[in-house]
Order: sequence, then C-alpha cells, then structure tokens
Amino acid sequence: MKAAVLAQTGTIPTYTDSPDPEPGSGHAVIDVTAAGVHHLDLAKASGAFGTPRILPYVIGADGVGTTGTGRRVFFTSPVSPHGSWAERTLVAEENLLDLADDVDDVTAAALGNTGLAAWLALTWRADLQPGQNVLVLGATGALGSIAVQLAKSLGAATVVAADRDPDRLVIAAGRGADATVAITPDMDLVSAFRDSVGDRGFDVIIDPVWGDPALAAMHVAARGARHIQIGQSAGATIQLPAGLIRGARLELLGFAHVDPPVEIRRDAYLKLTELAATGRLAVDTMTLPLSDCQRAWELQQQGAPRKLVLVP
Repeated sequence: MKAAVLAQTGTIPTYTDSPDPEPGSGHAVIDVTAAGVHHLDLAKASGAFGTPRILPYVIGADGVGTTGTGRRVFFTSPVSPHGSWAERTLVAEENLLDLADDVDDVTAAALGNTGLAAWLALTWRADLQPGQNVLVLGATGALGSIAVQLAKSLGAATVVAADRDPDRLVIAAGRGADATVAITPDMDLVSAFRDSVGDRGFDVIIDPVWGDPALAAMHVAARGARHIQIGQSAGATIQLPAGLIRGARLELLGFAHVDPPVEIRRDAYLKLTELAATGRLAVDTMTLPLSDCQRAWELQQQGAPRKLVLVP
C-alpha cells in the first residue's frame, strides 16, 4: 500500500510503499478515506517528544475510514508504526468512534482532533453554563472557529473572537461571535478585551495561543473564570502575577482532547458530526491527495488558513 512514511526524525515524510497492516485480536484494519493534518504530527516528527520507538513509521494520528465489516468510523491512535496518512491502518477497536450518517468523510476527519478539542474544552473541562461569557483566542484557526460556533450554540451570553487577521474575524462574526478583537502589535489588549465584554468579564477563556493574549485575557476574567490552556502558538511562556490568579479566583486548566473517558468522547463526536451534517456547524477544509503529503506538511508549517485533510 501507499503511505506517508517518516524515515528519520527531523525530516519530512515521503509518499512511498509501506507494509499492509495485519489484523489482530481486539484490533481492526481500517481502509482510510480521509486523514486530518495536525501540528502534533509535525511536532512528533521533529523530535519534540523524543525519538520514536519505531522508525520508519507512517505519519498521522487520526482519520475516517471503514472496517472490514463496512462500518464507517472515526479512529484515533493507530498502532505504531502504522498511521492515518495511508491507504490502510491498524487501530484498537476501543479507539473507533461512530459518526453521523449524513456527514461527509472530509468534514468528519476535520472535526476529529480540533472539533473534539473545542467541544470538550467548553463542556467537559470548562463546564460552560448558559448565560456565561466566552473569549476564544486564536478564533480564526481550525479549533477556534469551531469553538466560537459551539459556545454560541451552547447558550453563551457573549462570545468574543480574538485573533490577528481582521478579514477572517469577519467570518467569525457571521458564525456567532458577538464581538471581535483584531490583535495588533503594541495594542492595549486588556482594554480591547474589556470593551468587548463589559464589566462582568469572561467566565470561560479558550486558549490555544498562550503568550501576551492569554495574559491580557486573564486581566478581564470574571470571578471564578476557567482559563482552558490548549496550545502555545503565540508564546511558550508568560510572566504571571500571583495576585491575578487570586483576585479572580481564576482556574487555570490544562487540557487535551484525549483526556475525557472514551464514552464521553464518543458522545461528543457523534453530536459534533450531527451538527455538521445538518449545517449548524461550519467547518473550513482544504483537501489534498495523500500523494501530496509533502505539500500538506509545508502548508501546515506555514499555518494553513483551513483545516487540512488528506485523501488516499
């Protein structure tokens, strides 16, 4: 079969032949129909998480496909050295999630990592309640754009979308954001956030960026706010005053979409794909053939404006 294979840490994958996976007890061979492209794929290949136990290996952490019995599934965590950027892969049966019948494979794959992260960050981790105020940092990215829509559908009173691209923030405004903040160098971001939400402040902050935007957001946190830390695209560190945490009784919570129990993730993913299938959740995607895996790699490094999905 064909796959995107990484031969050495710190390089890029090559579209080449790879051994077919062999089925085993408790595992299923999946015929892949769509695979998501994630920053995590690049980070693992760079050696940021240490040297992989097995080299070469097939890139890709999740995707959509069919089992040998014809069941259409979303899958996570393929068994190494197999991955989702391939014509076929091997997955433990416990890592198979069902999806809505009417959602297409590309949309379903795009909702896998980022969609689950957005939904579960708002619900399972932040316990968002109707009538609360939400700030979504990185709101024009794949995760952020979904989080804006979901926050509004979950009953948030005010949803503020913040990011650097004012043109793309217009899209966020059309999809549920009550206010937008275009982040520019040297701006008074605290004042901009406060103007967008008023005196009450933010009850929930969805943060895939960290850095200066995260610190500014904490200054506008409501009493008992939950700051959900997911990524660090704007900076790996901040200088955080202790009094800021105490004053707002702020809960600073780390999060990854794999944290909740599998049954919660199964339920969340089915609801996500149902929303997308009925048009109540818009997902911006860019599809490339698996043979263009190196191009997808480059686009992801540059910060693709839409969620990249590979199709074998």
